[in-house]
Amino acid sequence: LILFFCSTSLVAQKPHTILITYHSKSGKTALMANAIAKGAAIHIDIKIVIKPIEQTSTSDLVNADAIILGSPVHNANLSSDVLKFIESWPFEGSPLKNKIGAAFVTGGGISSGEELVQVSILHAMLVFGMVVVGGEDWTAPFGASAITNEAPFDTKMNDAFLVKGQNLGKRVAESVLRWHKK
Repeated sequence: LILFFCSTSLVAQKPHTILITYHSKSGKTALMANAIAKGAAIHIDIKIVIKPIEQTSTSDLVNADAIILGSPVHNANLSSDVLKFIESWPFEGSPLKNKIGAAFVTGGGISSGEELVQVSILHAMLVFGMVVVGGEDWTAPFGASAITNEAPFDTKMNDAFLVKGQNLGKRVAESVLRWHKK
């Protein structure tokens, strides 16, 4: 009888990875992405990869433990760039199955379609077999969102929205640590 013992301190483990990817023309969705990264970064066991969708590869998606996707709201819909990005995701063999997924959006006005776009992102993630999470509490059930172009939210990104982004990042990081134990 031969027994093998392995100490986890001797084995280098790859950190968990959260991919935060987004489309942003005005820079406001990018601001939310950075707030989300700040919230997720409170956990030292998490590697944060943040990049625009045009720089995000299939390898980035497949190698992530969680994917947080952001879109501006265009006429109560995803931006066409985000829709094309989702359509490019790998489907064969279910490589995204059991990854944590979450959504964030920026919309010009109150009730301009933020929740519709968040749910569209979450629906797509569910089709790929992902496990989706919403925001920290009832005020952000579908993820994080921000109003960017209607009074009183039309001068700069309101801190309350950035806090919702940070809370989403924190919740996703905590979910990754629970779901993807190594």
